[in-house]
Amino acid sequence: MHETRNAWDAAELENRLRTRAADRYHDRHPFNRRMHDGALSPAELRRWVANRFYYQCNIPIKDAHILAKLPLPAQRRSWLRRIQDHDGLAEGDGGLERWLRLGEAVGLDREELLTHEHLLPGVRLAVDGYVNFCRNGTVLEAVASSLTELCAPSIMLTRLETFPRHYPWIDAAGLSYFRSRVPQGRRDGSEALTWVKNWAVTREQQERALAALSFKCDVLWTLLDSVALPAESR
Repeated sequence: MHETRNAWDAAELENRLRTRAADRYHDRHPFNRRMHDGALSPAELRRWVANRFYYQCNIPIKDAHILAKLPLPAQRRSWLRRIQDHDGLAEGDGGLERWLRLGEAVGLDREELLTHEHLLPGVRLAVDGYVNFCRNGTVLEAVASSLTELCAPSIMLTRLETFPRHYPWIDAAGLSYFRSRVPQGRRDGSEALTWVKNWAVTREQQERALAALSFKCDVLWTLLDSVALPAESR
C-alpha cells in the first residue's frame, strides 16, 4: 500500500521553492564567486560570455515550447513577453542584442558569438538538455524550471556593483543586459511562482515542481563547471 502524503499549503510550497532556488542557484558556484570577487582574467570572462551566449540564444526557444503548452490566451500573451524581451521587438533590440554588446565590451568579435565559435561541448549538452526538458515536460514542470528567475535580480545587481570596480576595462555600456534583467526577473519570477502555486495542488505535482527547479539549477551549475575547467581538461 502506497503512503498518501498531504499537499503543502501555498505558503509552504512557496517557501520550499524559494529555499530550493536560493540553496542551489549558481551564484554559489566557485566561478561566479571568483567573477564577483574580481579574480577572473580577461580570457576567462570572454570564455564565460561566449558560452553563456549559447544559453541566451536558447532562452526564447525554450520559452516558445512553454508558450505552446499554455492553454489560455491571457497566459500566452503574458509568456510571449519573455520571448520579446530576448529577441526584441525590432532588429537591434532585446536581450540577445544587449548580450552581443557585452561580448564586444569584453573584447569578443560579434561574429565569434553568433557562430558560437568558442562553444564548449559541456555547455551545449547542458543547454540542449534544458530545451528538451521544456519541450518534453509538462507545462507545470517547464514553468517551474524557470523559477531560477527568483534569484536573477540579485545576481544581476551584484554584477552591476562589482564589474565596474573589478573590471574597469569593460565599457559600462556593455553592462546594459544586467540592468534590463533586474525588473524583468522580478516580473517573471513573480508570475511563474503564482502559476506554479495555482497549478501544483497535489503533493506529487508539488514535488515535480521542486524537481524541475532543481534540474534547472543543475543546468546553470553544469554550464559553469564546463566554463571553469582548465583548457587541458575540456
